[in-house]
Amino acid sequence: MGREEELKQERQALRLLCSNLIRATTRVELCGLLDSSLFQDELHRVAFEEIRAAGAVPAKRLREELPGRITNRGFPDFELLEFLGKDLASEGEIEQLFVSVLRLIQERHESDGEELEN
Repeated sequence: MGREEELKQERQALRLLCSNLIRATTRVELCGLLDSSLFQDELHRVAFEEIRAAGAVPAKRLREELPGRITNRGFPDFELLEFLGKDLASEGEIEQLFVSVLRLIQERHESDGEELEN
């Protein structure tokens, strides 16, 4: 997978984690299956760490707090809408976003020497 495709996959995973179409508990569970080292882009890694640290808060609150949290981590020009895209993830996109998260989870397990079963 090329660098551009990796970054797209990371961004899609973050879009899913910020989506109002998944429950906060699902977000926490997905974050537990991922690892920040899977995010090659520094901003993506920091965003993931802040999403994970926020815990089981509603998506709306997460999206409200995330810009300040990321700014405090050294990204003063962070714009959430520009980062995630102007449109929230639609129901039609959710499956594609889940695939991105599952690929990252699979990468983690492969790097740990484990194999995921279908």
